[in-house]
Amino acid sequence: MARRTLEADGERWVVYPSGRTTQYDRDEFGLVFEKGTGPARVRRVTRYSPVGARRWDAALAELTDAHLLELLRQSQPAWTSPEAEYARSSR
Repeated sequence: MARRTLEADGERWVVYPSGRTTQYDRDEFGLVFEKGTGPARVRRVTRYSPVGARRWDAALAELTDAHLLELLRQSQPAWTSPEAEYARSSR
């Protein structure tokens, strides 16, 4: 699975596609932002519409760090999202 790392406010986030398909198929992808491990792990989820490539791995690779940071800032907690199966605890 394609992964990227992002530094935001001095913290390291790992970014990867959620793998969940929406009705928009290749026009919209879910992204999971994750920091930490175990019980201290924090996960946030967002969706984005790629402008160039339509394959999720290529679309993720095309995103700039600035765009990823913007997506992180507008993301929602994992427990509010079907992409993370509404999970409140780490898995």
